[in-house]
Amino acid sequence: MNKKVLITILFLIGLIALTAYINRGTIKDKAVMIENAELSIKEAGNEGMKLDFTLIQLLGEETFVANLKSSGKDPVEHQYKGVPLKAILNSANVSFEEKKQVIVRSVDGYTVALTVEEVLDDDNVYIAYERNGEPLGTKEEGGSGPYQVIIRKDPFSQRWAKFVVEVELQ
Repeated sequence: MNKKVLITILFLIGLIALTAYINRGTIKDKAVMIENAELSIKEAGNEGMKLDFTLIQLLGEETFVANLKSSGKDPVEHQYKGVPLKAILNSANVSFEEKKQVIVRSVDGYTVALTVEEVLDDDNVYIAYERNGEPLGTKEEGGSGPYQVIIRKDPFSQRWAKFVVEVELQ
């Protein structure tokens, strides 16, 4: 019996090591994207383009107010600066035809699925990079950026995502 447990444990350790080895390149790529404040745009699994901070700002920077609701606490109103996600996707020349969802991925693996309708809705989904006049900061700095997706019409802020590095239309 102990032999079977030992074999199972060794197999699991080997599987974890193999997974880490396979994903090492992806982790390095995402770290570089965070460092360079790049946002990757994909369409149906195909790499589209990478946008840097300067280009994102040029796509129609807006200042807006949104309520951040944390569990067990009252909502807190913050002023954000960012760009509507639909403007970013339009600049990447992605097609919304026959697409059903927009997937937002963060460097830590957190993923949010939005409907295309939510993204196209005016004054709703933003890629933010500033809160209350200050840059969001990176995870290492205790921040939530360089980019954070803000869904203004999400009353409980449950689908907001910090540390955003990738957006994909599916």
